[in-house]
Amino acid sequence: MIEIEIFPHRYLKASTTEKFLNKLYDLESVERVVIHGQSLPKTVPFGPAKGLPVNHSERKIINVKGVPIELTVMAGRFIVTLKDDSEIDKIHEICKELFPFGYNLKVGKFLKDKPTVTDYLKYGEEGVHLINEMDKRLIGLIDPRSRLKTNVAIIEKDDSDASR
Repeated sequence: MIEIEIFPHRYLKASTTEKFLNKLYDLESVERVVIHGQSLPKTVPFGPAKGLPVNHSERKIINVKGVPIELTVMAGRFIVTLKDDSEIDKIHEICKELFPFGYNLKVGKFLKDKPTVTDYLKYGEEGVHLINEMDKRLIGLIDPRSRLKTNVAIIEKDDSDASR
């Protein structure tokens, strides 16, 4: 398994994020994509306007391989887990096409691959067996204050890809 970090030189609009994710998931070696960026809250979290709705134009629902995903961040960094390095050149081509303003691409280790203390805190003692049996793509993605369904979307590959 190889991880790469793609860092566009600007925050991406929802439409560009959707195109980018769909092109990434068309590649056979892509297993997981984690999006980082500036938060796009539904309501003002603090201050005198606390609780009022935030009508940000980029908080949209995008469609990635048939799965509707609500963008809660302005995409500014992607961490992509690949099966092997055979398609890194294709990823460079996708980035050149969609990010004419520039980007950085690094190969390295960016995500956890073993359960973290936070994973154990989220599920408690009863959840130890659950953590050991959970989908490895979810390790290290747990925020103890959030609900998994609001922050994680599972994009399944085609049946031909899943059989490998």
